[in-house]
Amino acid sequence: MFAATLGTLLAGVVISTFAAIVIGAIVSAASLSFSVSSMKALKDNSVLTLSLNRPIVDRVDNNPISLLQNLLGGEESPLGLNDILRSIEHAKNDSKIAGILLTNMGDAGAGIATLTEIRDALLDFRLSGKFIVSHSDYYGQRAYYLASVADKVYMNPEGSLDLHGLGASIMFFKGALDKLGVEAQVIRHGKFKSAVEPYMYDKMSAENREQILSYTGAIWEHMIGDIAEQRQVEVNKLNKAINNLQLNDAEAALSLNLLDGLRQRSELFDELAVLSRQPENGNLNLINIDAYSKTVTPRSATAKQRLAIVYAEGEILDGGKEGDIVGKELAAELRAVRRDSSIKAVVLRVNSPGGSALASELIWHEMKLLKETKPLVVSMGNVAASGGYYIACPASYIFASPTTITGSIGVFGVLFNAKKLFNTKLGLTVDVASTNDHADMGSLYRPLSKPEYDFILHQIEKIYGTFTQHVADGRNIPLQEVNRIGEGRVWSGVDAKRLNLIDEFGGLKLAVEKAVLLANMEDYRIVELPTQKDRLTFILENFGQAAAKLTKKSTGNVLEDYEPLANLLRMNGKAQARLPYDVSME
Repeated sequence: MFAATLGTLLAGVVISTFAAIVIGAIVSAASLSFSVSSMKALKDNSVLTLSLNRPIVDRVDNNPISLLQNLLGGEESPLGLNDILRSIEHAKNDSKIAGILLTNMGDAGAGIATLTEIRDALLDFRLSGKFIVSHSDYYGQRAYYLASVADKVYMNPEGSLDLHGLGASIMFFKGALDKLGVEAQVIRHGKFKSAVEPYMYDKMSAENREQILSYTGAIWEHMIGDIAEQRQVEVNKLNKAINNLQLNDAEAALSLNLLDGLRQRSELFDELAVLSRQPENGNLNLINIDAYSKTVTPRSATAKQRLAIVYAEGEILDGGKEGDIVGKELAAELRAVRRDSSIKAVVLRVNSPGGSALASELIWHEMKLLKETKPLVVSMGNVAASGGYYIACPASYIFASPTTITGSIGVFGVLFNAKKLFNTKLGLTVDVASTNDHADMGSLYRPLSKPEYDFILHQIEKIYGTFTQHVADGRNIPLQEVNRIGEGRVWSGVDAKRLNLIDEFGGLKLAVEKAVLLANMEDYRIVELPTQKDRLTFILENFGQAAAKLTKKSTGNVLEDYEPLANLLRMNGKAQARLPYDVSME
């Protein structure tokens, strides 16, 4: 039996490895052929197409498994914001590109700050005199926010435009925990630090509701203002139409000047042929952003001086999984950048709700040393809150979008007491023999004693004091003022600028320009870090991810609402500098 089992295991290893190699070879070959064919496909008077039917991340992982997922019906592989911005900038001066078509808009799989950066890039593209046309069967409000920048916005005659304002919803677990007999033992600093509220209450606290209304209001005001400006509609008139549910069909959107016309796809193509000076009733020269990005060569590829863009996207973890920020790993990356004399300036791109306070401190320390060595600029994405702000505050200069979610300067810890669940619900008891009075502190099987609670509270307060002092030093704000705007409160980018938590509105492009100016560079090239693994290594290390993601896809989104609870259980009482909650904002 042992021999048979061992043989089976060895066979499984061999087969899995072989399969990984084969898939890697296939994907690499497919990628290469796609790249070559895309370069050949670029013709005169081509139209660059950008579709929002896929998620958009700051930088796409060099992940060949995503291609396999697509082939097997898994989730769509994302687009990289860096590739999109680079492509739009290049297309502006590319004589072969006649204009841009925004298509298949639907529900944009991107944060509002990400869309703001793309929108700004498209506004800059329009300065070239080339056209931008948008067409979709349906526009969600994020997609329409981007589409409104186009010279012409079209929709299917039977389509709909969904503008309804922003609302944030939070799921509360308190009732379920009570039924189970589980108590959430919360230790926090900051009355707005409400990550733990779903386990304490059955609705939002007054402080939480206040901060949500504040930042969603600021974000909506920015979005609706931009839309009104481009579409030449009064903000009050537009908000009134939204509140009165006037946008109930395509004709209503057209009458409010939110659309330029209703078009079937064939009619759209006829118009594009005219705009791009191509023969009517012929095949349009369309090239998608994926293919076009592969034809864009980096600037000054041979320059000796380098500017590093370091990406920090995901949760901040002590040790972790692919796709998140592991404190010691990012700290090591920043240390290597500091010691590299060919790198003259650094941009840290932060898109993180925070996480482990200890991991955030490790990164902060290297950021502080890096700033003392060379210019260091932070570019905030959709969210740079709590631990995400912790690691950003030492920078020489901070950019964020008006729609960025940031701040949340606060700390919390949670431990669960399931004694009632075990004793009264399951009939289980636990007895402990220990050498010291508090050897089982934090156990699931009993509540914290008063001395134990005070012990943990002291740690939370100490970390909060360190956090606020870092902000005071990094941003040159009096500590008393940091405490006033701290308390775990979340701010929009608009308020963050007013409070001096950031320096200027802008995206990654402006952050790079600022770093170049601070370093007084002229001829330079950009290097993106961390360096991504080669595809075969990625497959061998992450082969199981494809099956896991396909499983998640097959269950729909039914488990997503419970993910925050699972994440909290994994924290195991460790101090967290994390965004106060997982909010669904639509």
